[in-house]
Amino acid sequence: MPRIRLDLAYDGTDFHGWARQPGLRTVEEELHAALGVITRGAVGPLTVAGRTDAGVHATGSVCHVDLEEAAWAAVPGRSDRPPAEALVTRLRGVLPPDLVVHAATEVTADFDARFSALRRRYTYLLADRVTSVDPRQRRMVVSWRRELDVEAMDRAAGRLTGLQDFAAFCKPREGATTIRTLEEFTWERRADGVVVGRVVADAFCHSMVRALVGGVVPVGEGRRAEEWPAEVLAGRQRVGAVTVMPAHGLTLTEVEYPPAHEWARRAQEARRSRTEEEAGAEGR
Repeated sequence: MPRIRLDLAYDGTDFHGWARQPGLRTVEEELHAALGVITRGAVGPLTVAGRTDAGVHATGSVCHVDLEEAAWAAVPGRSDRPPAEALVTRLRGVLPPDLVVHAATEVTADFDARFSALRRRYTYLLADRVTSVDPRQRRMVVSWRRELDVEAMDRAAGRLTGLQDFAAFCKPREGATTIRTLEEFTWERRADGVVVGRVVADAFCHSMVRALVGGVVPVGEGRRAEEWPAEVLAGRQRVGAVTVMPAHGLTLTEVEYPPAHEWARRAQEARRSRTEEEAGAEGR
């Protein structure tokens, strides 16, 4: 069965996240249904690089799907276009306007959208000044009533990077590890006044990015010391003072992969390290 990589983007406002849920509109459900229409049902399950929460957006999400060989060959119909090019065009005609597939690429079976990934990149947008509030961007920028000290937020965020147990910034899930490598966590103010947080990690646990943002915003407001987020992290327990920030300010912007000849090795490493981390977590 040919394996197809799909690069996609979506406005998460009207979706209940990525993962399929009975009776709810999700990105996975919409995309799988559209693929089913084009292939007449000859489509396997979708595997995504990052399962975003309800309201979270994406400009650089990646998933893969296995299609039956005959269905893949039939995608162009009577045209002479390659199947990948034809699939993108046909999906544009089937998908709703808040979900777009930018590219389709046939890949080898050792590509895994989730486990072959090296890292995920997110941005979080805050408008803390009246002059930076643009009503046209209200679906992706969180309006904040207090002006923020971005430099203090940036210094506090830098204390959280590295291989850490992020239990204090994750919603617990049965049997799931909270150990992650936070490669980058920075803040800056754009020329238009919008405050931008950039977060990069090998992977993220549930609500981790929004909780990390919620951990440094009080520093920007002057209500907490710059050392406070690191102290919370060291405690390895969720505390009520850490707010999980609104979903609509968050966007998955990129998923990075190694060269094709390293896909299988990376996937094996990711699965093994995740299993070892989960075993270690159970022993603590």
